[in-house]
Amino acid sequence: MPEEKIYIKHGPLIIEGLLSKTSGKKGVVICHPHSLMGGSMYNNVVEALQKAFAAENYSTLRFNFRGVGGSTGVYDEGRGEKEDIFFVCEYLKKHGMTKLFFAGYSFGAWVGSKIIEGSKNPFAASICISPPINYFNFNWDNLNNKINLFICGDCDQFCSLDVLIQKAKKINSPVETICGADHFYMGKEKGTYCVFCVNT
Repeated sequence: MPEEKIYIKHGPLIIEGLLSKTSGKKGVVICHPHSLMGGSMYNNVVEALQKAFAAENYSTLRFNFRGVGGSTGVYDEGRGEKEDIFFVCEYLKKHGMTKLFFAGYSFGAWVGSKIIEGSKNPFAASICISPPINYFNFNWDNLNNKINLFICGDCDQFCSLDVLIQKAKKINSPVETICGADHFYMGKEKGTYCVFCVNT
């Protein structure tokens, strides 16, 4: 299904997104890397995730966090970005998607983990690509049995693979490695696509 540009209004904020809607009940929220480092919904890994989920007949919603592209507001160090995820979840629910999934890459994975670890987690399942564990604190004890899949390159500069494997084992989450990929997956996007398809 083709994607259409949408704008989600919540209070004074407007969140810009791209929605591909199927007739099913499964929807996925896809979150981009760091807003201040050029991250947006047009990121190469975000686009690969969108294609992978769409191929499995999910409705997909990738969006720009506040302060990025056509989304209003300013960067908020993960606090406001967490609210942005809740906004888009409510939008999908209002449009008939009753089973929501989370897919976050880099900074998006970190922000999403803050929701997944909480009591108001709206997601039935989650996938995190290259969580930047070298730079952001993850509350691993609160993520036990809550992350369904990690994907990481074996040359990742911001997510030490050996540390991720150790942490993931502690919370009963599988890790799939993309050989030759660094944090940005240039030329390796197909690997994330194939790993996702194998694990769904």
